[in-house]
Amino acid sequence: MTTETTAPPVTAFMLIKTQPEWLAMTPQERVNAFTTQVIPAIKAKTTGVRSRFYDTEFYSTRVTDVWVWEADDHEAYQLLIDALRETPFWDRYFEVVDLLVGAENGYARTYGLEPVATIST
Repeated sequence: MTTETTAPPVTAFMLIKTQPEWLAMTPQERVNAFTTQVIPAIKAKTTGVRSRFYDTEFYSTRVTDVWVWEADDHEAYQLLIDALRETPFWDRYFEVVDLLVGAENGYARTYGLEPVATIST
């Protein structure tokens, strides 16, 4: 059994749907909007956050993208959300359909167990 001495990172699965204003932009305009409006706001408000992006519009009409955010702690996550809400990202370029927030293997940490997970060989 391993013992963690630090708090686990906070992982947020942000389920979003693109809005007409975002879709009206060219791909380059979208990259420019994200890098000039969203990223600087995040960097100005918080540290210790990372992101990954998944396209889901091929399989879902309700949610077009899933953005996975990992924050070092709850404060960093809260600052991230505050930063996003102050940009056109929130409710202008995207509708935030749902937020699913958790800590990986929280059950194992709670009960002092080794995490159970599948391993692909």
